[in-house]
Amino acid sequence: MIKVERHGAFNVNCVGLECLPFPLSFSVREADGSWMISAAAAQAGELIDVLTRTASDTVVVVNLATNSFLHENYQQWRPSLIAAEQGVDCTVHPLGAWASDSIGLGEEFLVMHRDSLPRFLSSDWSPYELSLVDVPTGATPEQLDELALVIGTAAWNEPVLPRLDGSRFWFSGHDDCYLTVESTDPAIPSSVLGRLLALLAGSALIGAGGASSVRVPEPDGALPEQLIAESPHWIGVVGTPSETTVTVELSAQSQRWRLGQQLPERADYTATLDLAHGVWHLAPAES
Repeated sequence: MIKVERHGAFNVNCVGLECLPFPLSFSVREADGSWMISAAAAQAGELIDVLTRTASDTVVVVNLATNSFLHENYQQWRPSLIAAEQGVDCTVHPLGAWASDSIGLGEEFLVMHRDSLPRFLSSDWSPYELSLVDVPTGATPEQLDELALVIGTAAWNEPVLPRLDGSRFWFSGHDDCYLTVESTDPAIPSSVLGRLLALLAGSALIGAGGASSVRVPEPDGALPEQLIAESPHWIGVVGTPSETTVTVELSAQSQRWRLGQQLPERADYTATLDLAHGVWHLAPAES
């Protein structure tokens, strides 16, 4: 069971001037031993336990931007001050001026234990840009500088983990909604898709019932695995929830969805959450 809160990504994001409900989108591909995922919508805090299941104990916050912590002149706090405010113990690795103009790099790295991430990413604030990567415990300043060099020079569509010895996952989130994940764990794609389905169902229940939060079961791993085996690209749109079920209409795509593209008119599968029994079912959509 996971807790879905009212200010979660599916609740706070919408599409177009009509503010239509935001769809689930998911795409995955394998490259050089890494599984690369592009998806929406989720905040880092809604996924962090999934992403770090097989990660190294040490995680580095390499980029952070937020409007939640601002000085009187509207300049953002340094990441280390935000960590201190959150009561998170971390080591600060400042970057030199050479990295200041690099896309995807902040002015300093925060090095912390992965168990500190839920506290750091607590729901009382929101980053609109966030990048995380795990590293072997005891990484030296020289290794962190090398990490910055790899990330700062990486092409947007190429894997970075093959260039980072010992790293197992990379996360980059934008606008508290869109995300890219790279992982060496082949189970991560189905885990992320399953989590997104649960988050979308929870958002529908909150919208229908007005609760501040709900607890929702995730689907068994076989359900997202079946979907990914049939197509690497999916769009999910939630149906009107009843007192006993929540349905998500899933459409296979030829390529990943982008904001502004028309949503599919036909569904291939329906994933149904049975609220009474706490289980998910997947069935071909009715024609």
